Amino acid sequence: MSLQEVDVPQITSQAATGAGPDWNDADSGRPDDRRERKKQRTRDSLIEAAMGLFAAKGYDGTTVREITDAVDVSERTFFRYFASKEDLVLSFVRDGLTAFAEALMARPAEEDPLTAARNAFGDSLRLRAGAEPAPSYLSVVGLIESTPVLLAAYLRYVHDHDDELTQILAQREGIDPAADRRPQVLAAVIGALVFLANRDWRDGDDQSPEAMAAAFDAYAGEVVAALTGPWTAP
Repeated sequence: MSLQEVDVPQITSQAATGAGPDWNDADSGRPDDRRERKKQRTRDSLIEAAMGLFAAKGYDGTTVREITDAVDVSERTFFRYFASKEDLVLSFVRDGLTAFAEALMARPAEEDPLTAARNAFGDSLRLRAGAEPAPSYLSVVGLIESTPVLLAAYLRYVHDHDDELTQILAQREGIDPAADRRPQVLAAVIGALVFLANRDWRDGDDQSPEAMAAAFDAYAGEVVAALTGPWTAP
């Protein structure tokens, strides 16, 4: 879950400098903003075209050339955004993990680790709800689970990035993860909760982000009881 860095221009008070407004500087960011919006539209179009083709022809039956033809861009443009078809699909996973990590870091320090994780999961889903429709996410989940090469890549990616979640949890609690195993344990538990919530959400009738958050929260609510027992029939 590598966090994206955002460059924020420093704003200097006119009162402090005595300088008037610099209209050239004020306008200089606008072309960059337009370029970024255009890049985002191209990226979104590539993802949309790819997911449509994967649904129609299958992941293995779709080529990068077919994706770029559908968007009317070159293959070179595709590779500016994604290293491969696999990378395109995993971009959903990366974006989700990044959003969760940012939400977790923003949770109040007084929350216990599991509560912070539960709240951060819901926060990250709400933030992403406007960025990508739930059916698109659902189709990605189904595609990954039904395509062995993607499932292997997904599991590898999650495994390779467990340490980043561990570090965030340890930092929140002010402990050394090299000497204390609890952040690693909770990071592994969170991964399992996401897997279980994804499964229930995919198989359910309600495919809203709220339903996904509720599924995660329901499983998270059973963690302490499952670990400490004793178990009794409901």
